Amino acid sequence: MRSGDIPFKFDLTDLLARARRQVGGRIGDVTLNLPFISIAVSPKDRERTVAREVVLRLRDRRVLSAWECCDGCIERALTSLMEIRKIIVDKEVELAELQDGPLFLLLDAMAAGIRQFMTFEELLKRDEDAPPHLCFGEFNRPPDVRQAYFDGLEILRGHLSRCLGQIALIAGMPMPTDGIVENYQGPWQLEAYQAPPQLPEPSED
Repeated sequence: MRSGDIPFKFDLTDLLARARRQVGGRIGDVTLNLPFISIAVSPKDRERTVAREVVLRLRDRRVLSAWECCDGCIERALTSLMEIRKIIVDKEVELAELQDGPLFLLLDAMAAGIRQFMTFEELLKRDEDAPPHLCFGEFNRPPDVRQAYFDGLEILRGHLSRCLGQIALIAGMPMPTDGIVENYQGPWQLEAYQAPPQLPEPSED
């Protein structure tokens, strides 16, 4: 059961600033929509090829659409997320020479979402007497810890689905660009993201 709560917020401040510096301000044939900003890009052939591979490998992952009902489901979801993270890292290694490109940026956004969810997941296992976390501050355990997992996974799925939609756009695949997972489509859920401060002006290079 989903409560609709947002138990934590993604922080993409550094990534969005990087997007403005690296690819913002350029004339491109593809417009990518990220939380709070849009950027025009011209993907290289190598990026389009890898983007197709990423979408094909991840679009049917059960963790992106399954609804958990018990602790066993949660454990399987966490294992699957680690597998997705490995795929992302492997693809970033393939793109080592294109780290300033749009696909690497979107893969980083996916990796950041998973990493921040895992930090949140660690908080759920913290002792109640542990000191406040540097980023998340005070953390009061909800009456049902599983509900917190469910709600956290829910916003992570939306984040990953919309990232994959933008990757499908780079790939030129005929798929919904606002999210490739049916139940996680539509505009970015901005309330699930920390609003960035004033972003740097686009690079003129």
